[in-house]
Amino acid sequence: MTQRPSGPLAGIRVLELGSSVAGPYCGRLLADFGAEVIKVEVAEGDPVRSMGKRLEGKSLYAASIFRNKRLVSIDLKSPRGRELVGELAAKCDVLVENFRPGTLERLGLGYEALSARNPGLVMVRISGFGQSGPYAQRAGYGAIGEALSGLRHLTGDPDRAPARISASVTDEVTAIYGALGAVMALLARVTSGRGQVVDACLYESAFSLIEPHIPAYDKLGVIANRTGSRLPDSAPNNTYVTRDRRYIHITAMGDAVFVRLSAAIGRPELADDPKYATQLARSANEEELDGIIGEWVEARLLDEVVIALNAAGIPAAPVYTVEDIFKDEHFRARDMLVRMPDEDFGSVALPGVVPKLSATPGGIRHAGHGVGEDTVDVLSEVLGLTREEISRLEHERVVATQPRPATRLAENAA
Repeated sequence: MTQRPSGPLAGIRVLELGSSVAGPYCGRLLADFGAEVIKVEVAEGDPVRSMGKRLEGKSLYAASIFRNKRLVSIDLKSPRGRELVGELAAKCDVLVENFRPGTLERLGLGYEALSARNPGLVMVRISGFGQSGPYAQRAGYGAIGEALSGLRHLTGDPDRAPARISASVTDEVTAIYGALGAVMALLARVTSGRGQVVDACLYESAFSLIEPHIPAYDKLGVIANRTGSRLPDSAPNNTYVTRDRRYIHITAMGDAVFVRLSAAIGRPELADDPKYATQLARSANEEELDGIIGEWVEARLLDEVVIALNAAGIPAAPVYTVEDIFKDEHFRARDMLVRMPDEDFGSVALPGVVPKLSATPGGIRHAGHGVGEDTVDVLSEVLGLTREEISRLEHERVVATQPRPATRLAENAA
């Protein structure tokens, strides 16, 4: 049985029109903390269902990013479908969308039209380049935002082309900003009684992550570059290889921490050496310092290094694979691997809820549903449609209660 929503956002209803990653991830964050999230999906399935690995034809990614949501399928290309979405928006507190700017306006579902019926509506608009400016109409995905933001230029090794992280980091960071903006707008609504637009975009979210490099260029003309696994001007802060050819990252840039690290590796004199005694000095001599630390690490097995550094209070951790995570006791103790029942998989492990609230925690109520699985319940409960009316809409292909064969998926998504 599906649990009723609980958490700090219980009682808040969200309409999710987003597709791919950023919009659905934003909706998932709100759903984890108790919001009733109604996701509108094309009958062929959201493009995110074709991302990641599949088991017996079903998306494993969708089991997580669609969790805790009620999934309805409505055709936005149909006039009656657009009417239904407008009626749903009139009964919601928040609408999340990540179409290209202007798309909802062309469908008659822009903020002015929807807020005229529902003045308290908060609309989270996620796009590649924002709702205004000369690049607003450009198509954009997370990787495109990273490229323009300067973040991609900083990722990877200095002697190679810019690399990427094998995850949709910029989409997810933008979704976090979108969810934060939604909560702030809901708080502001308590006083004003009115909603507002939250304009979150991919390139700005990625740009916000390179904060220290902006004043450095402005005042010093320094153009930051790729530094591999090392964090510049923060020594030692690097990844080292052990005797069993595994990796560990060590961060000991603080002076007091470096004193402990020097003792732990059997070189206490380093803490008094003028070349390493201060953070500024260590950063100026980081190549030599990394060589000293790397030699000590490489002479030992990973487990030996971890035990020694943890005992000394040094911030250090092995570079985990997903397999390592599944074996780790801390992830289990912190409920970061949550196994949920699933009709097709039997059960499936999902990443846990972040952050953890002491009094009103979030939770996972169910794994992601199938395309159109909740269409009948939502249209009857929220809009008061009869089963006969819903059947007629399904016959007219305005709505769907189960997936249709994939054709061309949603267009114009950010």
